[in-house]
Amino acid sequence: MVNQDNKPFHYQTVIGNGATGLGSKLRELITYKDLIVLFVRRDFVSQFKQTILGPLWFLIQPVLTTIIFVVVFGNIAGISTDGYPKTLFYLSGLVVWTYFAESMTKISEVFIANQGIFSKVYFPRLAVPLSTLISNLIKFAVQLLIFLAFWIYFLIRGEVQLPGWQLVFIFLPIVTASLFALGLGLIISALTTKYRDLKFLVQFGIQLLMYATPIVYPLSAAGKYETLLLANPMTGVIEFFRALFLAPETLNFSLLLYSSLISLIILVVGLVIFKREERNFIDYA
Repeated sequence: MVNQDNKPFHYQTVIGNGATGLGSKLRELITYKDLIVLFVRRDFVSQFKQTILGPLWFLIQPVLTTIIFVVVFGNIAGISTDGYPKTLFYLSGLVVWTYFAESMTKISEVFIANQGIFSKVYFPRLAVPLSTLISNLIKFAVQLLIFLAFWIYFLIRGEVQLPGWQLVFIFLPIVTASLFALGLGLIISALTTKYRDLKFLVQFGIQLLMYATPIVYPLSAAGKYETLLLANPMTGVIEFFRALFLAPETLNFSLLLYSSLISLIILVVGLVIFKREERNFIDYA
């Protein structure tokens, strides 16, 4: 194409479907990094808008839930925590599970929640689920500090041991949980564009998955259901994270490796389905 002076135009940016490779998609996301930051900020503002305590809910929520677990499952039901302090046992599972559950739930609503903006302007759609992971990761970091405060208290009392070199692997369960949440969320978000009823099953499914994960009970108490629990990718994540702080010598790398492989497979499937569905989403909206 040429202009009125018969000189060719030089396009700076071309928007189209040509960038289909993973490398191209990653470069595109890097180009839109400022937009991702804006989405992260939007998530924070919308979540605590018109609330009195605001971000303090980051701290209150896990503490209150842990107290309930200690009273109901620890004291009333008398469920064993393998000799570990009940507060640390429940809180170590909750902080990781909350990050996974909230990330997966929000990512599963990507198309529906952002229908208006998706239909008006182009940007890489993966920017939205990635911003969800980042914003929830910040929340996880705050809740991790609460867990560490309790852990230091029990460390001073001599009820837990100081972790050694194993602590360098703390990023492994978090990365695995992120991959699993992203992949599963992308699959569900793509399916809900056609089958809106699925969004009502997500919360119910999350609750079922929570009780199929050793959060309120140790894996040793699973009995005949242990094989079923081990098939759950979040089991390896919770067990590994908990062992880092409560029993570093019992770290199960093979179980976490299984969780990581399953999470990667689900992520690849989710990316493929998400990419295919984002082209047709507006037709179903």
